Amino acid sequence: MNASGRQKQRSRSSFVSVRYIPTDEEEEQHRETEAQNLRVSLYEIKNIETILNLVENFNRHLHLTLMVDRFHSSRQEYYLAFSQALRDILAKNWIRTQQFYQMTGGKRVYYLSLEFYIGRYMRNTLINLDINEEMTRAAETLNIKLNDIEQLEDDAALGNGGLGRLAACFLDSMATLGIPSYGYGLRYQFGIFKQQIVDGWQVEVPDDWLRQPMPWEIRRVQNEIHIHFYGKVIWNASANHFQWTDYETVIAQGITCVLYPNDNIAEGRELRLKQEYFLIAASLHDILRRFKGEKRWQKPSNQETKNDTLQLPGTKSNESSVESASVDFKCMPDMVAIQLNDTHPSLAIPEMMRLLLDYEHLSWDDAWYITVHCFAYTNHTLMPEAIERWPVQIIEKLLPRHLQIIYEINVRHLKNVRDHFPFDEDRVRRMSIIEEGPIQLINMAYLSIIGSHTVNGVAQIHSKLLCESMFKDFYELTPEKFQNKTNGVTFRRWLALCNPDLFSLIVECIGEQFIRNDYQSLQLFHRYASDKNILSRIQQIKIKNKLRLARMLEDEYHIDINVESIFDVQIKRIHEYKRALLCLLHAITLYNRLKNDRGENKQSSFVPRTIIIGGKAAPGYAIAKKIIKLINDVALVINSDPHIGNRLKLLFVKNYRVTAAEYIIPAADLSEQISLAGTEASGTGNMKFMLNGALTIGTLDGANIEMREECGPENMYTFGFTVEDVQRRRQQSYDPYESLKNEELRLAIDQIRDGYFSPDDRSRFHDIIGALLIGGDHWMVLGDYQAYVDKQSEVSRDFLNPQIWYSKCIHNIAAAAKFSSDRTIEEYVNDIWLV
Repeated sequence: MNASGRQKQRSRSSFVSVRYIPTDEEEEQHRETEAQNLRVSLYEIKNIETILNLVENFNRHLHLTLMVDRFHSSRQEYYLAFSQALRDILAKNWIRTQQFYQMTGGKRVYYLSLEFYIGRYMRNTLINLDINEEMTRAAETLNIKLNDIEQLEDDAALGNGGLGRLAACFLDSMATLGIPSYGYGLRYQFGIFKQQIVDGWQVEVPDDWLRQPMPWEIRRVQNEIHIHFYGKVIWNASANHFQWTDYETVIAQGITCVLYPNDNIAEGRELRLKQEYFLIAASLHDILRRFKGEKRWQKPSNQETKNDTLQLPGTKSNESSVESASVDFKCMPDMVAIQLNDTHPSLAIPEMMRLLLDYEHLSWDDAWYITVHCFAYTNHTLMPEAIERWPVQIIEKLLPRHLQIIYEINVRHLKNVRDHFPFDEDRVRRMSIIEEGPIQLINMAYLSIIGSHTVNGVAQIHSKLLCESMFKDFYELTPEKFQNKTNGVTFRRWLALCNPDLFSLIVECIGEQFIRNDYQSLQLFHRYASDKNILSRIQQIKIKNKLRLARMLEDEYHIDINVESIFDVQIKRIHEYKRALLCLLHAITLYNRLKNDRGENKQSSFVPRTIIIGGKAAPGYAIAKKIIKLINDVALVINSDPHIGNRLKLLFVKNYRVTAAEYIIPAADLSEQISLAGTEASGTGNMKFMLNGALTIGTLDGANIEMREECGPENMYTFGFTVEDVQRRRQQSYDPYESLKNEELRLAIDQIRDGYFSPDDRSRFHDIIGALLIGGDHWMVLGDYQAYVDKQSEVSRDFLNPQIWYSKCIHNIAAAAKFSSDRTIEEYVNDIWLV
């Protein structure tokens, strides 16, 4: 097929003007030229995947890279040598991958996220390269325990919660599925803080995760660029475009010192905005550099030029120069897919416009077409107060040219709204990017929707509610933009790495295809839900994991853990809507029942529990930090009461992070997913627990609904208000005092209010009680209490029957097949990125 007849697959639409598309002959010549230019002989590189060569490579790096003798080396030097040996394998694969995609071309995905919660690299890399066994045996040959060595690696502290962990899972899946893609984030010096607990209070200290040499990164100094802030915008009449002048260039180290500075102060807010722009400016520079370097979209200057092709910066306009070339930017949407992970990178939209307008000199319409068709936006929240908004004043101060562009985007957008909805000025006001008020604010979610070709939520109910409530006006304007992409997690880290015994059992039962990343084959595990032998082995694996966690907790917290108890776990960011208070009220209720020791609650019938709560509160989130203190104060009373013994324990796990999750999740019996219905976008921790055989107690919120559909309602403990119930009760003036008719709840509230758990300061938690009662209990903790406690009693009854319990576990494990991030990425590829 010649150029005029060529159909570009999956292209969304085209410009009115004719664009340059290479002919088949030109593309073939391009591939041959690239093959010659990029062919690097790797045949001389030794196959280092064998145990012997791994040992040789370890010794080589120990001696020649680190320049130390093995018999006088530290454990840290052992770790670095093993890491370098492992990186050699990655290097070989990396070069081959780059060669392949540079020779074959094609569309590439660029994933922009302010967080990538990676965790540790070494073991995850071994799992993904499928050489974990070989490296372990190589270490044994050297009389080294690999498990001990990997403990020296710090978690890469580049994220805080589900947003960053999802981004890390997505990178894992993109690599596994062979998607040509890049993840762009910030390499924070300290990242999220290290959480210490001092006298029950959260104390934030810097997490110096880079204090030791970092063997997993390579610095490309040749690609360094200048990032500008402040200054002013002037019109350059001779060049016929705007110029940003008198700007300041920033130092990266100051910008990327810490993740999420305290935004309760002006300096913190300004630093946060600088971080966001720093990320997207550097990322787009690299994306454009890669696009311009793709020769198939360059047209030699000795061919007939078209009015809609552009001069490369730094080349002369002399058409007779054989070295000059023009770039057909209108082909960019066919080559570039940029995904915004929430609104943090949304400044990429005006930045792309600035680059195309001011540096590449495109018309507004052409630049806007390219921008919209390159970008897609993922929303991660249902709470309007969580939507990112920036004061116009701070944008004007830091990024004056971008504010001009945002204003122009808004003017054109509102004209479009008026064209579709004439005489509806209230709708126009609601849909404006600029929110009027005492302080003018820029709604970054609206900017992201307008500047993207696709907008997606991250669970079915989340996406539905976006269209029905928070983004209803935008959905009515452009319904074709909105999609759902339910989140997922990588089975490689969250099963093969953290729960190898369960992974091996699953492979034994369903076959080797599961090792080959056939996530759908996990559904075959359902058939073993009545197999007594498999049920017994699942139980043994769970007990083994509980013993491992119990030893770790006993060493760290000097607390005696009953491994025969229900390990009841809630680990996630501490935020009011996630309702750790509900979990805590249940713990207090169990404590009071044991203290009374009467009726059905006598010791002989009480099912022992170990309640584990963990998570970090934002440094400026005072009430969340007070909740952590309350949990620790209650734990101190419960755990020191001799009458209770090992029948009930409450523990707050400090400094929750990826590595801690890899110990806790495989050991959990019960997963607490108890956010108020309609507040959690999706959740991914719920999926990790499900995959590892924990049963879920949860509300009909986020991905819990789809999990329930997959495993069956009889295999999940759901309770509480639905989204419709919440909406109805808010309309009918929900009264939290009505819930205090429950005697057990009233007793627990009275104990917290009257200082039973804080005798040194009896008024310490009055603000928490005030929020529940006087403040109207916005998150309906009290309203859901009775249903929650009743469902917990059902959990206890089922736990006493191992056959019932572990049969439910198997159904949950098998149902987790849907929640692989490989499935999620496949949907992004097919429906959004069109790669």
